Amino acid sequence: MKSLKTIVLGIPVLVVLLSGQPVAAHHSGAGFDGTKVIEIQGTIKEFQFKNPHTWIQVLVDDGGGRTTEWSLEWGSPNQLGRMGYRPTSFLPGAKVTVRLNPVRNGTPAGGFIAAKFEDGKTIGNWDSKVSPSAAGPAGAQ
Repeated sequence: MKSLKTIVLGIPVLVVLLSGQPVAAHHSGAGFDGTKVIEIQGTIKEFQFKNPHTWIQVLVDDGGGRTTEWSLEWGSPNQLGRMGYRPTSFLPGAKVTVRLNPVRNGTPAGGFIAAKFEDGKTIGNWDSKVSPSAAGPAGAQ
């Protein structure tokens, strides 16, 4: 009986331990090159303020008639909301310069650091080299 009770009581513990592993792996920033900061200039296409991470889509014109869409990952809506950011923080059509940590494989994507709009307004931590969501509340401006 004692071994059956141990097994029954151990199953929930095992489930919790095993289910937590994929979540921990998912939140890795290993795909971003934290040693590099690049700037892109473009137009906001969309701000996806949805769980589990927000995404900022930026259209960048290369000057030769080609447009590349960049996908920038940021923090969760809950985290960013506590820092004062809202779904209206990036309006479609706004001209913006964005600082980001690029992905390591060279695709047009990265980890959002900060943005500066035409009127000089900034979002994120313009002087930082890491994502404000990684830096926590101190990254908010």
